[in-house]
Amino acid sequence: MIVETVRYEVGSGVATITLNRPDRLNAVTPEMGGAVNEALRRAELDPDVRAVVLTGAGRGFCAGADLALFEDDAAALRDATSAEGLRPELALRSHKPVIAAVNGPAAGVGFALMLHCDLRFVAERASLTTSFARLGLVAEYGMGWLLPRIVGVSAAMDLLLSGRRISGTEAVEIGLAQRALPAEEVLPAAWAYAAGLARECSPRSLAAIKAQVYRGLDDSFPKALDESRELMVQSLRSPDLPEGAAAFAEGRPPRFAPLDTPE
Repeated sequence: MIVETVRYEVGSGVATITLNRPDRLNAVTPEMGGAVNEALRRAELDPDVRAVVLTGAGRGFCAGADLALFEDDAAALRDATSAEGLRPELALRSHKPVIAAVNGPAAGVGFALMLHCDLRFVAERASLTTSFARLGLVAEYGMGWLLPRIVGVSAAMDLLLSGRRISGTEAVEIGLAQRALPAEEVLPAAWAYAAGLARECSPRSLAAIKAQVYRGLDDSFPKALDESRELMVQSLRSPDLPEGAAAFAEGRPPRFAPLDTPE
């Protein structure tokens, strides 16, 4: 059951997951973290979902963990850091594209959540910060591995060591985000992009390409090349190829079969 602090909606092949504590800039509680996990798993297993958008309600994306809950609550701290706590990597490991619609501030775990998405659409004036070093913390949720692979080592060091705030515009300039837009346009643009993937692209292709890219981060080029040749043979035998070709010739949207995802 998705709890009230996380909304889950599906339409046009897109699951929209909304962090829903706008009065706290969507700061994450342990229960909310579990609900985000559940929503991501639900989207992964739903054959009607072909792409996912993750966003925040109100004027913020996610201000990080709700630190007020952890000040004197050891149990809450254990819950947040346990295997059952928030797992941003579920977005990265999903077979489906996950797009972050960063409509406002993102800090700490909020920064980690957007980082684990495949693409990021951000508000031009959004305030983005890792914040960890300024709180006596470390590069959480595997960000020491992931951030350098997105923006390069020097830029990652800058963001992690200083914890300085950057705007959505600067995020695009350093390669952290793909588009910077007025805040009110971020979610519609991210949703339209996701709906285009759902409408026009093969779910099998999306899953294979996403896996190729992330596996390739640690593989050699010869290994990646060999894998791509094997996958090429499989894709040439897939029913998606004749369907895609027929749709193009007939000037209609393709009718690709949904993705079979493991339970």
